[in-house]
Amino acid sequence: MIQRPRVNHEIRAAELRIISPTGENLGIKSLREALELTHGYGLDLIEISPTAKPPVARIMDRGKYQYQLEKEARKSRKKTKEVELHGVRVRLGTGAHDLLLKTKKVEEFLSSGDRVQIQLTLRGREKSLDKKFVRERLNKILGMILVPFKVAEEPKAGPRGLIMIIEPDHGKNKQISSEKDKGNQNRQNPQTLPASKPL
Repeated sequence: MIQRPRVNHEIRAAELRIISPTGENLGIKSLREALELTHGYGLDLIEISPTAKPPVARIMDRGKYQYQLEKEARKSRKKTKEVELHGVRVRLGTGAHDLLLKTKKVEEFLSSGDRVQIQLTLRGREKSLDKKFVRERLNKILGMILVPFKVAEEPKAGPRGLIMIIEPDHGKNKQISSEKDKGNQNRQNPQTLPASKPL
């Protein structure tokens, strides 16, 4: 919602910096002088920068000014991409090929600027495994992702296993680091996530 600016007698400031209809700076004038000047143009006095010292007001048609604000707001909304949250599920025993496909899917989402919820699904007695053991498996998956990312939400227990959310790290250098080198090795020699120990 665009906040409506103060117009004409709604303006409270005693003095204002006045901008003419052509964009010329007419200097600082009292509110009374500014209103008289505005009346001569047959337009409105619009307070366009109320927090400036003194506030800035422009002489122009209020309908035209409101239209310009709405046009800029629409343009800004078009530029703003809505970030989506995508989910990817992985099991402890996910095969090498499937794991590689899922990792590439995560990279696609991150490259599009979206967040990704990674769920490490635990079934049956897998839920009672040592937390450190399960966390290591999750870290193995993260180590295969070659697109820069950061953790948005730390891993936490969910109804079906361990859940965490990652998002693109735009500030990170896209050059492959030592971690990425390790990730490349994992990609070149993908292995099934180690099966859980016999219970």
